[in-house]
Amino acid sequence: MSLSVLLSAADPGDAPTAPTLQDAQESATNAASWVEENWSTWLAIGLRVLLIVVIAAVLRVAIRRAITKLIDRMNRTASAVDGTALGGLLVNVERRRQRSQAIGSVLRSVASFLIMGTAALMVLATFEINLAPLLASAGVAGVAIGFGARNLVTDFLSGVFMILEDQYGVGDTVDAGVASGEVIEVGLRVTKLRGDNGEIWYVRNGEVKRIGNLSQGWATAGVDVTVRPIEDLEKVRRTVLAVGEEMSKDEPWNERLWGPIEVLGLDSVLLDSMVVRVSAKTMPGKALSVERELRWRIKRAFDAADIPIVGGIPLQQEVEQETDPTAGMAPPSAYSSTSSPQSERAAPIAPPMK
Repeated sequence: MSLSVLLSAADPGDAPTAPTLQDAQESATNAASWVEENWSTWLAIGLRVLLIVVIAAVLRVAIRRAITKLIDRMNRTASAVDGTALGGLLVNVERRRQRSQAIGSVLRSVASFLIMGTAALMVLATFEINLAPLLASAGVAGVAIGFGARNLVTDFLSGVFMILEDQYGVGDTVDAGVASGEVIEVGLRVTKLRGDNGEIWYVRNGEVKRIGNLSQGWATAGVDVTVRPIEDLEKVRRTVLAVGEEMSKDEPWNERLWGPIEVLGLDSVLLDSMVVRVSAKTMPGKALSVERELRWRIKRAFDAADIPIVGGIPLQQEVEQETDPTAGMAPPSAYSSTSSPQSERAAPIAPPMK
């Protein structure tokens, strides 16, 4: 390699030079021309984004207010019906209020998610962003989350349908299979029950396969009265009906009884007894107290009418046996007599004579 080549390679003229004022003017001119050419496009995009956000916000507020007014109207309807004859067949105000609030919360959340999610996708589409990879990733993530939290999703969906279908509410006595008791709180994922002994059960809505509501509609109080087979059935009927008529006039039983006390007839007839079935339609959840009071009154009425109530295991009567005066004496011994064969055999053998 020659010296001239090395000198040409090390020529300081090839080093980068600082931008001059003319270069800065040219750059500013190019930027201004680019802004002048594209400002209308960016302005249109900004106005479009602003319009989408404003419409989504207004639509969200309008729908949420409409849902709130609908829930308030449902509560006012329940308050107007409460206290009437029809109100006794409906749920109480607190239960209706909690159910409507839960439904309103779900509807508002769903509406907000749909509106804001659609607006976000429209904004991204305005910037000409390809949404196909984003939607595909969201779908895969949703499937993965669904498999990982399937129990949570099942509980949530079951809770939503339980509330929408009004299967039970606060204050109801229910049998959920896994637990039973009074409902003290209804959630979208967990229902809280208070058992008979005061314990609190947390039941996941997805685990409830069947449920029995003991507080909706009406209940039936049934009492079985067991009397002797020789009793006059008409007398028994008249006595029971008199008890039912008197009970239906007393407080608070006049509110708890939703129908007359009826004598359904003989439930069974045996050799030593017969069972008379008594039934009454009562307020939900008050059947047990009505049955206890009815048994109390029937027992007093039967005692006054000289109608004995029988049943259960009969008492075993002890047979008195004659007292044997020699029962406590020991039998005489065979060795007490010296002439008995036992005494002769037990006597000592005399020594032989020499």
